[in-house]
Amino acid sequence: MAGLQQTNSEMILLSWVRQSTRNYPQVNVINFTSSWSDGLAFNALLHSHRPDLFDWNAVASQQSPVQRLEHAFNIARQHLGIEKLLDPEDIATACPDKKSILMYVTSLFQVLPQKVTMEAIREVEMLPRHSRVTREEHIEVHEQHFSQEVSFAFLLSSCPSRVVFPCPT
Repeated sequence: MAGLQQTNSEMILLSWVRQSTRNYPQVNVINFTSSWSDGLAFNALLHSHRPDLFDWNAVASQQSPVQRLEHAFNIARQHLGIEKLLDPEDIATACPDKKSILMYVTSLFQVLPQKVTMEAIREVEMLPRHSRVTREEHIEVHEQHFSQEVSFAFLLSSCPSRVVFPCPT
């Protein structure tokens, strides 16, 4: 049940982000990892709710990913009271930590307007499943599969007589 709640919470959070950043063509948030690494999503999310805080075009076009991330975290700290929980260098990677990004985006969700439409939720439900699978989830699945293969191989090698087992699917 906790896994289902977490999935639903993530879906609502992702729906909120996508709905908030819809008017920013450079931003396409499809997950809580790689979609955030260039800093544009954090800045677009902030700008969509507080356009008075900074010039979007200046941030989007003239800064590196680390500078954009630093900018977003500083804006959130100074104007929204959200502590800088993330290091830009840790996020500006091919696959930043999902839990860290979820924690930070949840902090933004708590202080910014939270209206999420059913249309936005349906849009997230329609995203291809592979785009929502993180590197950690991918590794976890492969570790489980490897563990099952090792257990099955051990079971076969320890049998005193020849027994035929159906292949696991």
